[in-house]
Amino acid sequence: MQEPVRSRLASLSDFQFGAVATETIEDALLHLAQQNERAVQGAAGRMGSFRETRIVEFVFLLSEQWCLEKSVSYQAVEILERFMVKQAENICRQATTQLREKTEPQNWKALKEQLFNKFILRLVSCVQLASKLSFHYKIISNVTVLNFLQSLGYVHTKEELLESELDVLKSLNFQINLPTPLAYVEMLLEVLGYNGCLVPATQLHATCLTLLDLVYLLHEPVYESLLRASIENSIPSQLQGEKFVSVKEDFMLLGVGIIAASAFIQNHECWSQVVEHLQSITGIALESIAEFSYAILTHSVGANTPGRQPVPPHLEARALRAATSSNT
Repeated sequence: MQEPVRSRLASLSDFQFGAVATETIEDALLHLAQQNERAVQGAAGRMGSFRETRIVEFVFLLSEQWCLEKSVSYQAVEILERFMVKQAENICRQATTQLREKTEPQNWKALKEQLFNKFILRLVSCVQLASKLSFHYKIISNVTVLNFLQSLGYVHTKEELLESELDVLKSLNFQINLPTPLAYVEMLLEVLGYNGCLVPATQLHATCLTLLDLVYLLHEPVYESLLRASIENSIPSQLQGEKFVSVKEDFMLLGVGIIAASAFIQNHECWSQVVEHLQSITGIALESIAEFSYAILTHSVGANTPGRQPVPPHLEARALRAATSSNT
């Protein structure tokens, strides 16, 4: 297991900021913002349901075992998430059609078992597809995938593996080059560097990756904390939870929250300046950035789940006390 760790650390040290022209960065940031707006507007229903801790952990560990860069693991989670949501929507659509037309219902138990039995195969296919998107780094071969599945007791042929990849691609209309929160984090760090942020982007980058892993692994509790803080209520209604789905798909918001929390960990005295820069770049309210970064800090330092958070600079003192108390 030492080789994956060395590979991952090497990929972190090779990352460079400040090597791209400002015009290119501006265009890329605008493109990401437009993508994010469409994702937020289109968020509904079951989106986010499959970013479950055990699934994410499986993808992360598998990506590390196969020496894949971090962007691949996030991409794989997003591909799997959207594929499984599509599967769930298709099942519900079929059930609705059968009820309306009063046709004989399918054996839903058998269909559920079929989805369950193929889940690991689909998950591994999503990782393999994500690796192909970053072909400049490393592609996972069919032999490697089949050997891994066999080690878990799943025996498949190369044809079944190819069919699984094709099922994922067709389900998503071959649109698998999905934006990930990492792209937003790294783009915002690039802009912060050009804006004269006091905390170096390279210094923030590694901490951001750690916190982004944390948010993915603790997706539900982190966003539950944020939801309770935003509505000033410890027990959100079902309607409030459904409306909050759009927040879970807001990667720009997640990006600023990750960077703000990382800045506090790296140099809490510069935290307010970083947050103000992020607000100026994205237009996201200071209070929203503060609440999200505090939710992340709360789960990373082990403090109690917070209620609604005050706007800066008061958040700085609260987070510092939480961090201090967790270390005593």
